[in-house]
Amino acid sequence: MRLTSLVARSTCVLAATLLALVAAVPATADEVPAEGSFTFTTGPGILPAWSSAGISLVGVSPGSVITNTSSNTARVVLPLVAKAGTANAAAGGFRFLNTESGESFRCSNPTIDTRARVIDCVLPSGYNSTVFAITDINARAKADTDSTKTTLFQGMRIQIINREMANRLNQELDTNVFSSSVTMAQGSLVVTRDR
Repeated sequence: MRLTSLVARSTCVLAATLLALVAAVPATADEVPAEGSFTFTTGPGILPAWSSAGISLVGVSPGSVITNTSSNTARVVLPLVAKAGTANAAAGGFRFLNTESGESFRCSNPTIDTRARVIDCVLPSGYNSTVFAITDINARAKADTDSTKTTLFQGMRIQIINREMANRLNQELDTNVFSSSVTMAQGSLVVTRDR
C-alpha cells in the first residue's frame, strides 16, 4: 500500500512537471518579413489638450509625426517590418514629451495585434508593455496577387489600454491629460507580405 502511494505521488509530480513544461513553450506563428505602414491621427481636441499641458508627440526614426496646425491634429506614420500571425511589427516609434520638464515616455518598435486588439511597445527598460487598445476596427479588406498578400484595416479606434497605463503616463510625464476613457486616435494598418 505504501509503494502504491509513492508511485501515485511520483506520477502526479511527473505529470505536473510535464504540464508546466508544455505550458511554458510559446505557441507563436512564424515571423515573416512584411511591408506597409501603421498610421494614426489624433482625435478631435486631443492635440490641443496635450499642447496646453506642454505635451508634444515626437517621431522616433524611421517613424514620423506630422502636425497639421489647421486641423490641430498629429499624424504618426510607422513602417512595418515583420508579421507573425495577427501581430504586425513596426520600426521606429514615437514618444510623448513634456516640453517644460523634458520628461518623456517612448513607445519603440510597436507591435499592432489586430486579433488581440492591442498595441504593445518596447519601453526604454527593454520590456514590452501593452500601452494602447484598439477598441474598434471599422473595415477590413484583402488584396492578393500571385506573389503577395495585402490586408488593410481602416477606422481603428485607439485608446490608452486602461486607467493604470493612463496614470503611469500622467505620472512619468508630470501631467494629468491622459485618460483611458477617450478615443485618442483613429488609425489604419496596411500590411503586405509574400505568399
